[in-house]
Amino acid sequence: MRRTTPAIRQGQELQDTTIVRVPFETEYITRPALLNSLDGSMHCDDETGRQFTIRAADTDGQRSSASILINKMYATRGYRSSFLPAAGTPERITLVATDDDVTIGTLTIGFDSSEGLLADQLFSSETDELRDAGRSVCEFIKLAIDSSVRSRRVLASLFHVAFICAHRLRGTDNVVIEVNPRHVRYYERMLGFKVAGPQRLNPRVDAPAVLLDLDLCYGSSQIDRFGGQPEYALVERSLYPYFFSAHEQAGIVRRLQRKQPARMSIPRQHSTPQPQYATA
Repeated sequence: MRRTTPAIRQGQELQDTTIVRVPFETEYITRPALLNSLDGSMHCDDETGRQFTIRAADTDGQRSSASILINKMYATRGYRSSFLPAAGTPERITLVATDDDVTIGTLTIGFDSSEGLLADQLFSSETDELRDAGRSVCEFIKLAIDSSVRSRRVLASLFHVAFICAHRLRGTDNVVIEVNPRHVRYYERMLGFKVAGPQRLNPRVDAPAVLLDLDLCYGSSQIDRFGGQPEYALVERSLYPYFFSAHEQAGIVRRLQRKQPARMSIPRQHSTPQPQYATA
């Protein structure tokens, strides 16, 4: 019989803001993780294996830690940045990855609304084209991973939870991101994004940016094909093998629906929003 070591003791509840606990990958992955669909934790055969936690940043301390990481990583690349708002809104969900309560990664989902998306400041014609085609759009912003973290699973887990929030729980069709031109090829290869807008200067970070777009149905198809199978990373040069399996994803969906139903189930916006010129 397969022996598993629970990430938390049986019956012990995860904190309300905790979405999932994930084991770091090892150099050679021979023991796939299992998800406890009741509490959202992942199980690992290795009793000494380190784990990181994906949380919704719903406290001042969590959002402050995320902001510090964003500003630190942006500064190393010469980008301008700003702190996250002190309080979250229904249109913005900030995720953080923590290792022993130290924030090692963060990503914010921005949903379309009457105030629009941050991407509208530079790429309103491109985002309006998606809206006019009947597509609901969100954006991924404020992505930062600590440079000391050498784990594709951290980045993949943040993206997958963001995909779940956007596509599975909110029914969003497309996600757009603004990236430095140097990183375009990475997002194309690793996640399947496509160039949607030309290079322009982004005043929010004082750096050039290109708009990328991903059809979330395509992302879901790649998750279904490769998710939960890290051994495929040897032949499939994308992040999708490091995403969660269908069983693991279902457990995360149940946990999010149970713990944050109001936050995660806001109706989709169909009206054409106006651009928002806030700082990203």
